[in-house]
Formats: sequence, structure tokens, C-alpha cells
Amino acid sequence: MQQFLDTKEAAKHVRLSTATLERLRVTGSGPHFIKPIPTRVLYDVADLDAWMRGRRQLSTSENQAA
Repeated sequence: MQQFLDTKEAAKHVRLSTATLERLRVTGSGPHFIKPIPTRVLYDVADLDAWMRGRRQLSTSENQAA
């Protein structure tokens, strides 16, 4: 697997739509990303995995992370 994924690949990796991942990026509540140039967004697979692990919950009644 590649170390860096574009938005479409990253969305597939975390099982979200590209629109949701883009919205999370705008609000700052998504995984860290890299902009090597102004028109390109990349995600490190390690950051995606860490973000997903950080969103674990034990019950549906837990407060959601902001």
C-alpha cells in the first residue's frame, strides 16, 4: 500500500465519502493532511489510522469528539 493517499483513496481507506472527508478537512475535525502544492491534498496512511483509532467509543451514548 502507498504511504500517501489522495482524497478519494483516503476516503475509501476510512470508509467515508469524499464529500464527508472534505467537510471534515474544512472544519478541522478530520485526519491530518498534507498540501504539497496549493491544489493537491494528500493523507498519510498512518495519520488516517491514528485518526480512526482516536475515534473509538465503548457506547453510542458517549459524547462525540469535536
